[in-house]
Amino acid sequence: MEITATQRRTLRARAHTLHPVVSISQHGLSETVLAEIDRCLTSHELIKVRVYGEERPIREAILAEICSKLDAAAVQHIGHLLVIFRPTTEEYRLAAKGAHKPGRITKKPPRLTKAQAGGDQSKNPDAQRRLKANTKPRTKVDPNARPERLFGTHRFNTTAANPRRRTRG
Repeated sequence: MEITATQRRTLRARAHTLHPVVSISQHGLSETVLAEIDRCLTSHELIKVRVYGEERPIREAILAEICSKLDAAAVQHIGHLLVIFRPTTEEYRLAAKGAHKPGRITKKPPRLTKAQAGGDQSKNPDAQRRLKANTKPRTKVDPNARPERLFGTHRFNTTAANPRRRTRG
């Protein structure tokens, strides 16, 4: 299975927070380890595999063997970690063909005004929440206020004279 560079970049970003779910150590890539990787790919689509005690060319061979036997795509090989992806939903297969982008975030629905909320707000908690959000009093900004800076937990007036620069007088 092949993935595009854009998909690989997205998958690497998603895999950044994952922990390895399968470890390959002294017995190498056995059938039971392949079965476990297959189960994890079926349930998670994107997994990390940790390979202990092998040199880089051997790790690359293990990654190629996993991808060929399980019809998966190699996303990243960094250090002793292998990141593997195999889509399980039709959504990713359509995205690979360019039909649509998976995981697109839709816009939030607009908040209701008092007139739109209508009815008895005590019976509709969602309308109450939205109504509260719209009726917050706005704070007024004083145009004559002196600008302040916050350093740690202390506020300093930036227009006041610096107390360290005292002149004799």
